[in-house]
Amino acid sequence: MENTDLIYGLHAVTEALNGDLVNKLYVQEDLRGKNVEKIKELARIKKVNISWTPKTELNKLTENGVHQGFMARVSEFAYADLATLLPELAEKADATILILDELTDPHNLGSIARTADATGVDAIIIPKHRAVGITPTAVKASTGALQHVPVVRVTNLSQTLDKLKSAGFWIFGTDMDGTVYNKWNTKGKIALIIGNEGHGIGQNLKKQVDEMITIPMVGHVQSLNASVAASILMYEVFRNRL
Repeated sequence: MENTDLIYGLHAVTEALNGDLVNKLYVQEDLRGKNVEKIKELARIKKVNISWTPKTELNKLTENGVHQGFMARVSEFAYADLATLLPELAEKADATILILDELTDPHNLGSIARTADATGVDAIIIPKHRAVGITPTAVKASTGALQHVPVVRVTNLSQTLDKLKSAGFWIFGTDMDGTVYNKWNTKGKIALIIGNEGHGIGQNLKKQVDEMITIPMVGHVQSLNASVAASILMYEVFRNRL
C-alpha cells in the first residue's frame, strides 16, 4: 500500500516545495549537480530542513521508485470543495470540468491531470469510493500538475451531475457510439465524463449524459487507454477555443 504522504522525483518534489506542502525533505547523500543546488536553495527559501539520505534508504522508502535522489513527506492533499468552486465556475462562460468515473490507475489519474493543466481544464472531479485518490504515484505522474488543477472528491457522482446541470453545464460522456469528437459542439460550460479503464461509464451516469462522444478507430482494439482518450478530448475542447 502506498504511503499517501510520500512523494518522490525532482518535478514532484519541486512543485510540492513551491506549494508549501513539504513537511520533510530527503535528498540522496552523494548526489551533486545543479538540480541539488536548486532544491537546496528552494528548501532554504521555504525553511525546510534537508535530510541527506543513502540511496539504499530512498529505494526502500519509495519501493524502488524512480526518485532521482529526491523524496518528501507532504501534507495531506488538499481537495477542493465543490460548494465553493461551483459558484465561481458558474460565472465562467466556457468552464470545463473533467469527471473521472471509478478510475483505479494512479498513473492514468496523474497523466490526465497533466493534460488537464496543459489545456486549461478548470477542475477534476473524482468519486470517494471504488476509485483512486491523489496518491504519490498520481502526483509523480502529473509532474506537478496536481498542484495547479483543483481536484474535488465527492461521495455521489450522480448527485454531482445534477448540481452541475443546475449550474448550466452540459454533460458529455465517452462511448463507442456517439457524436464523432471532431463534430462535437464544445461551446458553453462542459462537464466531460471519462469512464473506468475496464467497463467505461456506469449505467446510472449514462442516463444523465446529454450527449455521448466517440473517438473513431480502425484497428482491432475496441477502446483507448483512459488517459489517451481523455487527452484527445481535452485537446479538442482546447483547440476549438483557441
